[in-house]
Amino acid sequence: MMTRDEAVAYIENAGWSQTRLGLGRTRELLRRLGDPQESLRFIHVAGSNGKGSICAMLDSVLRKAGYRTGLYTSPYLERFEELIRVDGREIDGWELAEITERIRVEAEAMEDHPSRFEMLTAAAMLYFRQMQTDIVVLEVGMGGALDSTNAISAPEVAVIANITLEHTEYLGKTIEEIADTKCGIIKPGSHTVCYDGEPAVTQIVRARCEAAGVPMTLAAKSEASVIRQDLTGQIFTWKGRTYHICLAGTHQIYNACAVLEVLEALRGKGWVIPESAVADGLEETRWPARFEIMAREPLVILDGAHNQQCAEALADTLGSLVRGQKAVFLTGILADKNYEKMTEILQPYAECFVCVNPPSPRALPAEALAEGIRERGMKAEAYESLKEALRAALTKADGGVLVMAGSLYLAGEIRKIFRDTYRRWLRSRKIKARNSLTDAERIEKSRLICRAVAETESWNKARRILVYKWTKGEVRLDELEKTGRNQGKELVYPLCVSDTEMVAVLPGDGDDAWKSGYYGILEPDAEKGRIISPADIDLVICPCSSFDSECRRMGMGGGFYDRYLPGCVNADFTAVAFEVQRSYEIPADSHDIPVDCVITEKECYT
Repeated sequence: MMTRDEAVAYIENAGWSQTRLGLGRTRELLRRLGDPQESLRFIHVAGSNGKGSICAMLDSVLRKAGYRTGLYTSPYLERFEELIRVDGREIDGWELAEITERIRVEAEAMEDHPSRFEMLTAAAMLYFRQMQTDIVVLEVGMGGALDSTNAISAPEVAVIANITLEHTEYLGKTIEEIADTKCGIIKPGSHTVCYDGEPAVTQIVRARCEAAGVPMTLAAKSEASVIRQDLTGQIFTWKGRTYHICLAGTHQIYNACAVLEVLEALRGKGWVIPESAVADGLEETRWPARFEIMAREPLVILDGAHNQQCAEALADTLGSLVRGQKAVFLTGILADKNYEKMTEILQPYAECFVCVNPPSPRALPAEALAEGIRERGMKAEAYESLKEALRAALTKADGGVLVMAGSLYLAGEIRKIFRDTYRRWLRSRKIKARNSLTDAERIEKSRLICRAVAETESWNKARRILVYKWTKGEVRLDELEKTGRNQGKELVYPLCVSDTEMVAVLPGDGDDAWKSGYYGILEPDAEKGRIISPADIDLVICPCSSFDSECRRMGMGGGFYDRYLPGCVNADFTAVAFEVQRSYEIPADSHDIPVDCVITEKECYT
């Protein structure tokens, strides 16, 4: 039996990844597998832009309505398993391996071996039948008529999303030719919903529907009215009803209009979809790399804009939501895209460009992209490493806006490394801000912090307290130590006993009870003191590199406190820091232990 990695490698094998349009191989493979698609019902979505968002919204609403849904989309961003989902859950690796083993037997018996996408489509159909889905939201891979997803019979609804010039070597040289190709998913017995885009496209869709005897609904933009737009989402009305979506950009409202028309068409076919499910499903839809807010300090936006029309939508959204601020753009573009036009569209919103290579054999080299941008009078730098480029872009955008866009392949790689890279950058930035305080400022602010700690309920009720000996830049606890001793409290101190573990020690008397520790920090000598169980500590006071108003915190990078705190089952946790160390939001990892309060010279955050 295959492993998960063997299954992915088999499907991804480059020798079978070339684009070869046509339905013959898909139909033969599905027939050999028992035609699983024939027992399924579909919403089939074609188009150039917005397909993924439309699919995500439909899947969310239908799940809220109580249906078991299948969702098939491409490409994936971080994990191969993202491509195939049931009820919002990705296919498990072992399930993928089991299904791929079945596909391999049949594929290798075929005279013309199926391509990567054809095998993927067959895997999805097998899985959706196995999971007994009520309805499948099926995204076309490329084109429509000859795409392997079009091996299905008439869907419940065929959706023609926004169409632009793309893949002209395969789909046609004009937008009309491309629209005609995508209209190949329209079949007698279904209903068609068309995005309100180019009039020439609408005309072609309407004509194809009339020829097939299929009713068509235009998702008219005029039916929608925007009430509010900001970085948290949008509120709009449609045919007298009010909806909230968390996807940014007016184009997402128009995508939502198409979704709403699809739901009306499904209701007309007998599907029961309560209005509450529509409202809740739209509001809860999340779709990564679509004007996705990754951080707020600086404001970091990730968008999969990969062609001219996507760049226009991104520019419009920036113009309406990030007014008056120019952004640093981290970008990588495929060589077959019109990067000149894309960067020209984004130029009014750009302070500079940081260029990288997208992870694709079709990538435009970063230096070539940077040189092309510089020739058009804009600032641009090229980087070999994505991590290096991201760190540089964050620093250039400090206090402003960073937009990461240009390719969905690049967006996927960014999502894999962003949290760790951003955390390291943010920690470094906040330590630098802390260290920039003068000695006089640090002494005065530390005095205020110590007095605030001594006034808390946690301090007053505690008998045994873990404090620390400050090092360069940290909050000085001298005054707090003196207060504790005067109040008869037992003060214990951290001692690093390895590069991963610390213990708490009640120090002995005299100067020889202390020694220089792991990082040159003064630590108690365990032989001259007594190790205290973490369960016997009432209050832990710890430093941090940064914190937010929700009391999430980042340590100094060693993780000593994060490994120690879970054992302090009877203790309250208080972090101390200077106000300059506060962040808008800490990107906490699962191992990060939040504290009960953070005290600075200005405020007590609880």
